[in-house]
Amino acid sequence: MHFMKHFLKTTLIVVILAGASLGTEAFAKEADLLEPARPYVRQIVSEYGLIPPDRAAILREASAFINDRIKEAKPAPLIFICTHNSRRSHLAQVWAQAAAAYYHVTNVVSFSGGTETAACNIRTIRALQRAGVSIVNSTGGTNPVYLAQWSESVPPAKLYSKTFSDPANPQIGFAAFLCCDQADAKCPIVQGAAARFSTPYVDPKASDGTDKESATYDERCRQIAREMFYLISLVKPGS
Repeated sequence: MHFMKHFLKTTLIVVILAGASLGTEAFAKEADLLEPARPYVRQIVSEYGLIPPDRAAILREASAFINDRIKEAKPAPLIFICTHNSRRSHLAQVWAQAAAAYYHVTNVVSFSGGTETAACNIRTIRALQRAGVSIVNSTGGTNPVYLAQWSESVPPAKLYSKTFSDPANPQIGFAAFLCCDQADAKCPIVQGAAARFSTPYVDPKASDGTDKESATYDERCRQIAREMFYLISLVKPGS
């Protein structure tokens, strides 16, 4: 009986200390994020189990590209591509970079582009804002430049519609992520890419103007955030 009480007491102490350690680690990661984004990120990092196995396999392949670049002491630029660079590609750009800040992966820099240009859709901006990202319209006009910030430790990202080959994006040595079926079909080969990954997402545009609009954009935002954080969680900084 005495042994059992001692065993249970010791086990409880170990569990408490482990929980405290995990809490401290999570707090350290969240410290690089703006406070409004922390609850959102805290939730999505608990949802990696919701990622379908086939998607997880592609993301593991993509993480190998980043890990190889770390071993070579090189940056790992990621370009997320969809047709108009207005919705899914911008969501992926923001959440990949936020995940890099969260997991302290310093060689990842994310970009986005389209096969055509339009504008970063305001519904995309609103979904990111609801997730805790700070965004301001810095230029106005028909294709405004939005400044999106998720951390005070890194400069804000510029979100605006452009082609993936735009001079603002890397021209060689990047990983291309095809975020929609149409762009995937149009770009069987992405000029200058060192790696290509097919990661299509259902376009939330179908809900525009309906009572499901916000919920649909929030769902797609969350799905992309979950997958981008999972991707970066597989990277081993300094490996």
